[in-house]
Amino acid sequence: MEKYTCYLSLGANLGRRLETVCRAVELLENTEKIQVKCVSSMYETPPWGKLDQPAFINCAVAVETGLEPFELLHSCQGIEKALGRVRHEHWGARTIDVDMLYIPGISVDTAELKLPHPYMLERAFVLVPLAEIAPELILANGLTASQCRDRLEDRDSIVKRGVFAWRKKEMMPSSE
Repeated sequence: MEKYTCYLSLGANLGRRLETVCRAVELLENTEKIQVKCVSSMYETPPWGKLDQPAFINCAVAVETGLEPFELLHSCQGIEKALGRVRHEHWGARTIDVDMLYIPGISVDTAELKLPHPYMLERAFVLVPLAEIAPELILANGLTASQCRDRLEDRDSIVKRGVFAWRKKEMMPSSE
């Protein structure tokens, strides 16, 4: 398959959240046929869907890959498993979540994979980091990531916690 860019959302709300999300970025970079192109800042975000759980650390990642979308999904699930992810309940607490959000020009609708991600346009914890790394990215609804972010009322509940200099493997606290 020809190389393409896929946008991912990473999140964790159990254990050492920040370290786990940073480790997931490193594992993506170390996966054959996946190249990390850009990583957003790390954001602390309230839970979504199921509210009686700890806050999350989230970021967005752009990767370039030649893997088929289902192969990329399986690679993401392998990273989740390697970092201790166990699927107990829908929208429940987790050590790590690596979600495929969007591949420009590609639509998939199966039980295993849905692209674009069906809830991405409703979630500030997805759109705030995504708009940071790809503000002009045109999403499936015809609006840019920035425009979609700006339409969400809860976008101000997302707090920048730092920047992961992933090529250097070091975390820098936010100056905000």
